[in-house]
Amino acid sequence: MKILQINDSVFPYVAYIPDEIGEKPALLVQLHGAGERGNGGKELMKVTLHGFSKVVNDGNFKNAILIMPQCPDDSTWLARIESIKRFIDEMIEKFNADTNRLYLCGLSMGGYGTWNTATAYPELFAAILPCCGGGQAWAASALTMPVWAFHGEIDPIVPVSHTLEMAARLKDNPNFKMTVLEGVGHNAWDYAFTEETLNWILSHKKNM
Repeated sequence: MKILQINDSVFPYVAYIPDEIGEKPALLVQLHGAGERGNGGKELMKVTLHGFSKVVNDGNFKNAILIMPQCPDDSTWLARIESIKRFIDEMIEKFNADTNRLYLCGLSMGGYGTWNTATAYPELFAAILPCCGGGQAWAASALTMPVWAFHGEIDPIVPVSHTLEMAARLKDNPNFKMTVLEGVGHNAWDYAFTEETLNWILSHKKNM
């Protein structure tokens, strides 16, 4: 597994690139939480503290690249939705990614970023995995791609109602599922980002 730290982009980012990769790799973009914000440089590796960075290896992650951008200290993903789109476009070009296999996931602040970026640009993604965030329930009908949402039942930071409101609007999406983690607080990411969910998200492709 090759790990790149890049600071000259729309956002600084870390890329995990497996040894086995084809000419048109899938692209899995992960948005971190508020505690991992920074301005690149020595702060950049904070983006790898949680999520799929703790799961991927050369055995379970092939012909795909995990991209983890870093949101600036003075901002949020919700304030940077258009910039996330520009960043993804840049990554597609840089890595010659398969545009039928683009995936978005995120936790906490990144969960909000995942819901809202996918709502704004639903045509982009083959599947999304938002964790302990919330979205615009009134616009959720745009989310026709596969969605697996996670939230801790007793989350004291982001109430589980934020995900339940999205779920209520997505009941007609046959590819929507939700896991509410009984007795779990805000750290739902410890349970959401596993080899099972990695395999699930990578199994999807647009225009299947």
